[in-house]
Amino acid sequence: MLEQAQRVLKDIFGYDSFRGRQGAIIERVASGGDALVLMPTGGGKSLCFQVPALLREGLAVVVSPLIALMDDQVATLEELGVAAAALNSTLSAEQQRDLALRIKRGEVKMLYLAPERLVQPRMLAFLQSLEIALFAIDEAHCVSQWGHDFRREYLQLGQLAELFPNVPRIALTATADKRTREEIVDRLHLQNAERFLSSFDRPNIFYRIVPKEQPRKQLLAFLAERRSDAGIVYCLSRKKVEEVAAFLSEQGFPALPYHAGLPNDLRAYHQKRFLNEEGLIMVATVAFGMGIDKPNVRFVAHLDLPKSLEAYYQETGRGGRDGLPADAWMAYGLQDVVMLKQMLQNSEGDERHKRLEQHKLDAMLSLCEETRCRRQALLAYFDEDMPEPCGHCDNCVDGVQTWDATEPARQALSAIFRTGQRYGVGHLVDVLLGKDNEKVRSFGHQHLSVFGVGKALSESEWRSLFRQLVARGLADVDHEGYGGLRLNDSCRPLLKGEVKLELRRDLKPQVTAKTGSKSQASQLVRGEEREQWEALRALRRKLAEEHGVPPYVIFPDSTLLEMLRSQPTSLAEMARVSGVGARKLERYGEAFLEVLGGEAEAPKVVADVRHELITLARAGMTPLQIAGQLQCSEKNVYAMLAEAIGKQQLSLEQALDLPEELMGEVQDAFLDGEGELPSVAEVAELFAGRVPEGVLYCVRAALQSEFEM
Repeated sequence: MLEQAQRVLKDIFGYDSFRGRQGAIIERVASGGDALVLMPTGGGKSLCFQVPALLREGLAVVVSPLIALMDDQVATLEELGVAAAALNSTLSAEQQRDLALRIKRGEVKMLYLAPERLVQPRMLAFLQSLEIALFAIDEAHCVSQWGHDFRREYLQLGQLAELFPNVPRIALTATADKRTREEIVDRLHLQNAERFLSSFDRPNIFYRIVPKEQPRKQLLAFLAERRSDAGIVYCLSRKKVEEVAAFLSEQGFPALPYHAGLPNDLRAYHQKRFLNEEGLIMVATVAFGMGIDKPNVRFVAHLDLPKSLEAYYQETGRGGRDGLPADAWMAYGLQDVVMLKQMLQNSEGDERHKRLEQHKLDAMLSLCEETRCRRQALLAYFDEDMPEPCGHCDNCVDGVQTWDATEPARQALSAIFRTGQRYGVGHLVDVLLGKDNEKVRSFGHQHLSVFGVGKALSESEWRSLFRQLVARGLADVDHEGYGGLRLNDSCRPLLKGEVKLELRRDLKPQVTAKTGSKSQASQLVRGEEREQWEALRALRRKLAEEHGVPPYVIFPDSTLLEMLRSQPTSLAEMARVSGVGARKLERYGEAFLEVLGGEAEAPKVVADVRHELITLARAGMTPLQIAGQLQCSEKNVYAMLAEAIGKQQLSLEQALDLPEELMGEVQDAFLDGEGELPSVAEVAELFAGRVPEGVLYCVRAALQSEFEM
């Protein structure tokens, strides 16, 4: 069975060998056994059910929670020559009937369904009339009522065990602690399933956490070396998402917002663009997450603290799914803690739930203030032991300096107590530094014994100290107040002089330098390789547009990089590149060999200003921003936009961001006459001073294009 599986792996998927426990999982399921698979994002979960599906007779049914994820997997399989389809709400009634007929005729090998669709009695009856190869339940942690990805319909999937007793079932997830694993087994009736628990470690991800000082400036420094990379920036609030996305676009980084408050159509459009375009940044709340199958996300940045280590692990895990280096960067400050604790206190959960969430937040804070290897601490939370430091996180690379903070910590705790346990860090620091300002005087705090005792430390050092006191549970945030601090019982031994306290020292110059320093992920392609790398990417982009799929479906970055380094000169050599299966070799082999041999003109495509302009416009940049990026006049930008619209390479909405009423007025001006459209000069006077003349050229080009269709 394993030999057959390896042939399928090479011939269809283009890989020489299985990774980790993939081979054992595939052998188990292909032989008819059930399996529970816990494997980190990017570990190759899909192959664990796709290969057995191709080895077994009948239709393989894959339960997937998101339409975007289904469409992505179906597109990938079709490019490999595997007959796959998704049955979801995007299909018309006629399309659904046609698909049912294809399935009955045995023309579909893999069918993707949402759980809501699968558990309908009519659907179950239809499947019972067929030969079923296996059921794969992806994102199986959705059965957990404790998780934020909970889907009620997943609870009904347990009936598959009774209705299809002889069909193997495989449940897969990337994030499930011990309790969630037991829930999956119980609710999906997988008591006889063999469990395959892979390591949680993602060795290709570099973790860095920095103190939040000037977050936007710090983010720009981090992004400086990552201009052409795709990435995700997570923020806590919808408002902040909108503001950061706009800020990044203004700074020349194509960025889109994504949060639950956006219209569904716009959210779906932004997600589709992120999956299909290269070098795009998604600024998002946690609403953007599950089902993001884009393998070449080179960085995940957090501008706010995640609520738990599970969330942090899941979100950072969206980087580097292709196995190539990726960066997980976070700026964190005390205000994050204050906000999250207040949100937790005001949530609707019962006391038990709040205690659990508080425990998770405390663990997240501990990682931020950790002095040992970040990866060791992260894996320990998931009950996994890493004996030696990883050597691939900020603490390992930079080293951590600690200092004896015993006496300053006592002074800080005393300041909290003597001011009445109701003030925030800003006021407490003013008191300790002896600042004689209006607020201090209004409360009479200049007369306290702690007034001015802390002048040996700077304001930033005091803020760091207070942040670490809260993280260590020595001081609490007043949930009912406005972020004021109060003492915790655990601080008594410190106040009594029974224990000492060592804290991290925030090294400001190092942090600033390292924030924008070059990382493995940002230096994936060497300078001398850049031209040929961009040529390969340009060819991939062209083929992706022709086939209507995301570029990584043609070839992931890891495959392109291997082509770049191995420089194959024949189809036989190209076939040895990881990720080049028989179908893709036949379809694309010659084209990529031409680029590698310097015979094709792909580099010119990359250098083409028009292509760059279209990419930037699709990424949401305004004509003025594009002009700055391309270093040309705004007039030239409008001319090229009009040309692209006329060729239907861009929609009017992608090129222009005009209010709906004004857009309608401009269109009406061109359509008022009879016969041919008037020239721009004929309508320009109507809009003088209201819209740039270039807008009129774009609108006219769009209308002309419609008339010619």
